[in-house]
Amino acid sequence: MDQSISIGATEKTITVKPVSGADRIKSIDAIRGFALLGILMMNIPGFGINWDFWYQVLHAPRTGKDYYTFATVFVVFEGTMRGLFSMLFGAGMVLFMMNKKEIPGKPPVAEYYYRRLLWLVFFGLINGFVILWMGDILFYYGLCGMVLFAFRKLDPKWLLILGLACVTVGMVKKQWNWNETRDKRATYHEAIKAKKEKKTLTPEQQGAIGYWEQIEKNQKPDTAITNDNKRKMRGSYPTVFTHLIPMVAESEVSYMYEDPWDLLCMMFLGMALFGWGFFTNKLKSSTYAMWMFIGYGIGIPIGWMLFDKGWMSGLNPGEYVDRWRSSHQVFAEFRRIPITIGHASLLMLVYRSKLVPWLMRALANVGQMAFTNYLMQSIICTFFFFGYGFGYYDKLRFHELYYVVFAVWIFQLIFSSIWMNYFRFGPFEWVWRSLTYWEKQPMLKRKE
Repeated sequence: MDQSISIGATEKTITVKPVSGADRIKSIDAIRGFALLGILMMNIPGFGINWDFWYQVLHAPRTGKDYYTFATVFVVFEGTMRGLFSMLFGAGMVLFMMNKKEIPGKPPVAEYYYRRLLWLVFFGLINGFVILWMGDILFYYGLCGMVLFAFRKLDPKWLLILGLACVTVGMVKKQWNWNETRDKRATYHEAIKAKKEKKTLTPEQQGAIGYWEQIEKNQKPDTAITNDNKRKMRGSYPTVFTHLIPMVAESEVSYMYEDPWDLLCMMFLGMALFGWGFFTNKLKSSTYAMWMFIGYGIGIPIGWMLFDKGWMSGLNPGEYVDRWRSSHQVFAEFRRIPITIGHASLLMLVYRSKLVPWLMRALANVGQMAFTNYLMQSIICTFFFFGYGFGYYDKLRFHELYYVVFAVWIFQLIFSSIWMNYFRFGPFEWVWRSLTYWEKQPMLKRKE
């Protein structure tokens, strides 16, 4: 996210490559800006609508604005924006290390690197425990980024292998969990059969019945819990704080235990793609076009299958488990990775074509201020939806949430362009950079 780290070294090598260093920075920033704006598409339900919205979508007719919005977001964008952002985070780590040299009397480069990530973890905690966004990713990025340091000098092909290895580990873990679920389901069927035959149930069989009865019960929203959640989310800051903090704490811990492979695989892939020149506008237009068609051609059909046969099968979880030997989510990366590469390839083609240079410049400004804009999204959305702000929590239909998304996009595109016209960094980038080097950084751009 701290694209400013790449400026110095790139300027030194500006005459070595056919494409100028400034252009390369802007191409990376433009993709990062696109990913940053796209992340809000995925986060907005968590900010603005009650958790039972999925139940309403599943039970509603497969038509109408809510259904089509949900289907489009899930098939084309779900996970891919975070994936693209993660790729660029991995690329940014390589840039950071490339642009730093050991200086006698100064801290080693590794210290700057880890100091930078520790501050990122801290800001993630602020985003979760102060701003109250329980979907924060900064905390995870800071921790996962610490792992990347050991692999910073690997050849891109080995980074690709590492990324695919992370995908494999994630798939194996999901399948392992699915097998456990199927075992419990089999025990449940045995228990029901034994119960009908008036046999004495074992403790394991009794537990299986209770387990599946609870799952079936959870499929239907509890009106009392739903109303209580709405009331608290529309309350004062102390009320919302008390209500969300246990969930924020659980989220911050459980994700790193259950699925860090989601982030690591994309970060390694991003490092590999950067090494091959994908993000720095070095490849041929035909190559970007090829990967765009491959990515969308593979990813979108798989995405639709996962949505139609996977997500939309949530109406009856018992029947779903009985039918499938593997959960559709086991194969989610076969959708996410190709579509993510398709998005990046399309953006590189648009950037290179100069069809909409004003949009690319605006996206680059958003990307250069990605850290600020990410936190700004949390601040804007919590204030708009939560009770201590405008209190719009669960007052909009699902598709109407995206009117808010569009409004935030327009604001951030304009605000970032104006800000970067006068300043070197976004405000939070400036704070982060100053803390990393433990030295106040110059903020205003010098007049030529």
